[in-house]
This record gives sequence, C-alpha cells and structure tokens, in this order.
Amino acid sequence: MRVVLAQPRGFCAGVVRAVEIVERALVRYGPPVYVRHEIVHNRHVVEDLRARGAVFVKEVEEIPEGAVAVFSAHGVSRRVEGEAALRRLDVLDATCPLVTKVHNEGRRYAAQGRAVILVGHAGHPEVIGTMGQIDGEVHLVATPAEVEALPIPRERPVSYITQTTLSVDDTRTVIAAIRQRFDDAVGPDTRDICYATQNRQTAVRELARIAEVVLVVGAANSSNSNRLREIAAECGARAYLIADASALDPAWLEGAGTVGVTAGASAPERLVEELVARLGALGATSAEALPGIVEDVTFRLPSKLAAE
Repeated sequence: MRVVLAQPRGFCAGVVRAVEIVERALVRYGPPVYVRHEIVHNRHVVEDLRARGAVFVKEVEEIPEGAVAVFSAHGVSRRVEGEAALRRLDVLDATCPLVTKVHNEGRRYAAQGRAVILVGHAGHPEVIGTMGQIDGEVHLVATPAEVEALPIPRERPVSYITQTTLSVDDTRTVIAAIRQRFDDAVGPDTRDICYATQNRQTAVRELARIAEVVLVVGAANSSNSNRLREIAAECGARAYLIADASALDPAWLEGAGTVGVTAGASAPERLVEELVARLGALGATSAEALPGIVEDVTFRLPSKLAAE
C-alpha cells in the first residue's frame, strides 16, 4: 500500500491570515482575546489558540465591554458589527478578503434594485454573515429545484452571488438554473468560489483517479472539507472525512493499493503528517505528493497588527 498526497491541500491564505490575527493579538494585547465563533472550522486549531489564551464565544454579548474581539474568517452580519460598536469592542476583523468581496458584490447588486440570490448552505456562518450584510431582497438557494420554487416573478431583475466554499460543478448547475428561470440575471459565474477551494477540488479529482481510498482531513462542520469528500466519492473512490489520524478505521483500507490523502482549507499540515504516520504503522510502504498548483497568495493583516 502506498500513500499519495494531494497538492495543494490544507491551509489557505484566508485561514493563515485569520489564525495569525488571533496569534498576534494575543502577543500585542495579552490574553484574553475574545473570538466570536470558531476562528476557522477546525477543533485542533481552536484548541491550540484556546490554550494560548483565546476565548471563543457564540455571541458578542458574551464579550466584556471594551475587550479585544476577533471576528472569524467566515464574516459577520451588520447586526453583529453594530453590537460590537455598542459594546465599544476593539475589533480585529479576520473575515477572509474573498468573503468580503462577496459582501461588496451583494450590496452593489442590491443598490441597483435587483433581488439578490445567494447560492449557499442554510445555517453556514458565511451564509448568515453574507445575508446580514445586504440591505434589500435576499433569497438563499442550494439546488436548481429551490431556484424554481423562488417566489420571484420571471421578469424581476435579479442577481446572484455564491458562498465561497461550494462545489464548483454544483454551483455552476444552480447558476444555470437561475439564468434559465429569469429574464434579467447578472452575477459572477463561479468566480466567487475561492481560488483555494477550486484548487483543492481539482487536486482531489486527480487523487481519486489513482487511489481506491481517499481520506480527507477536516472538520465535520467544514463546508469545503465535505465537498472534497463528496467529489472524491463522485469520482469513484471510497472517500472518508476524518478529523485526525485517531478517527481512521483500518477496515477502510482493505484491498487498497493506493490511499490518497488531502485536507480541507482549515486543517493544519501536522494533522496530515500524523495521518501519514498512522498509515505507515498500518503497512503503507511509501508516501509521495502529486504534482499540482503551488499557491503563493497572501492577504494583508489589519494595520493594528501588521508591524507586530
């Protein structure tokens, strides 16, 4: 049995930025630094930051007035921003710049008088934040059937934006349904699907071509990690989403000559390394990385922290 690693995998620039914001805030201000929701969807990352003094809360109301607060990479609504201002919080916004781009697009379309259709998953923090950033008519859909069920007249001018961590293929299908349903529909095709999501999805397709089993390291509540598992399964591999090496069931590997490993955009590389070591203990004889895109994207830190 050999192990093949996808390239790219793991942390994206938005996650690197978000984690670094919390780390630098802890150095600059000292603990506690309060973080609204998980900074990124990964328990290991959250627990590591918690051990250094980060305090994770569900709502702004749980943060003491005047404290240092960080908004997660998924973004927040205007309501949350307003509540933070009322509590005089010293806010560091770790929203991924690509999510902020979607917010800006949605506001621009709404200002043009268009109904905004957001393609995304109900309940996901990014979706909640995006819908709460747009004044005007906003509808959430995830499938072509939901597009057909929208209570919007065919002649109503509409626009569409997308959650950044969706499957490119699925999103393209929904966008096609929007364009077919409405006479006047504008939007960015699949360009709002972030570069890192697209790159990891392309890489996992290549991985599934040669591996009978594909293991995706990522959290169960991570949208981009779930999409990687789904894509690998659609490509014919036996695909599993696991939080870390301890979640690996050796029975999954039976009969596999090649095991593929990848990781969602919020999973640190050390979890991949630990999984490869576990596979080695179970009999894997070699590990190699596929050729793939080398990402060199970086995002600037907030000015308050840039010099730290």
